[in-house]
Amino acid sequence: MIHAVAHALSITGSMTWEITWALILGFTLSAMVQAVVRTSTVVRLLGDDRPRTLAVAAGLGAASSSCSYAAVALARSLFVKGAHFTAAMAFEIASTNLVVELGIVLALLMGWQFTAAEFAGGPVMIVVLALLFRLFLSDGLLGPARAQAGRGVAGAMEGHAAMDMSVGGGGSFVRRLLSGRGFTATSHVFVMEWAAILRDLVVGLLIAGAVAAWVPDAFWRAFFFEGHPLAARLWGPVIGPLVAMASFVCSIGNVPLAVVLWKGGISFGGVVSFVFADLLILPVLNIYRKYYGLRMTLFLLGTFYLAAVVAGYAVEFAFGGLGLIPDQAAARLPQEGVSWNYTTFLDIAFLGLAAAFVVRFLRTDGRDMLRMMGGPPPSG
Repeated sequence: MIHAVAHALSITGSMTWEITWALILGFTLSAMVQAVVRTSTVVRLLGDDRPRTLAVAAGLGAASSSCSYAAVALARSLFVKGAHFTAAMAFEIASTNLVVELGIVLALLMGWQFTAAEFAGGPVMIVVLALLFRLFLSDGLLGPARAQAGRGVAGAMEGHAAMDMSVGGGGSFVRRLLSGRGFTATSHVFVMEWAAILRDLVVGLLIAGAVAAWVPDAFWRAFFFEGHPLAARLWGPVIGPLVAMASFVCSIGNVPLAVVLWKGGISFGGVVSFVFADLLILPVLNIYRKYYGLRMTLFLLGTFYLAAVVAGYAVEFAFGGLGLIPDQAAARLPQEGVSWNYTTFLDIAFLGLAAAFVVRFLRTDGRDMLRMMGGPPPSG
């Protein structure tokens, strides 16, 4: 038993060390953008569901939070303040599935093909969702959801979603970013984003380590129809979101488990649909129920699931047709631990940057912000 636990923790530790610098880099880039873009600006740009607006929503979301709970809370906040519901949902999808840190971590743990598939499939998911909303989202469904959202029922991370830590005033993007206030704002966003996602990241890594160490490969091979190529390709995008829902792990925390599933035999498109389903895990569905009511929750469950499946099929057959799907037999889990290579040097350098942000955060009233981040939404 002790050996099994040690093996699982060893896999978890190796994966953590492999992706640390990439996470810090991604959160730094995201924090820099959020430090100079105000929430009011985002709301003003998301007033309808035209293709141009949805593209803007995706771009702004990609530069935003990668925490699913914070993204869901922020989408509700944008909707209440006047953003179109479809645009708010596009922003929500992009802010968890099209962020830089997710792409880097996918490339490190699984290969660049998965990063390309993620950024190709994300827009497909948003387009499918927008079409489904156009066809099936009625005023009779949206009206009660808007009223429920306006009640401000607590879900998770409302305090974080209500915080606008951007730098006001004039001047260029670079000038504001390089100012003292810009450094402070960047440090605040950086630390708050880490605080929001840390739980899911740790849980995801622990679950991935445990599954990799304890679940026999034979189980995954049977479950994902390995040895039956067509059946596996058809089954993967359908089952991927269901596995994600049952895992309770969202945001970037589901990538380590995606590595285990890929190694176990799930199809390429199945991996993509699994990662896209981070907004359908059971705790998030419960938050949707609090935010928008049961009817809208069931509508979001059905449309998000269908959009994730279609996106999974799209990348499965597009990348397969182009010969870009990597060899599944070459899949591996990082188990080397810490050694003197480029990963270690990058981790040390970026951990130094993270430490600088944390020091600045603590010296500029950051502790008070941490106490407020999980609080209720603002009244009025």
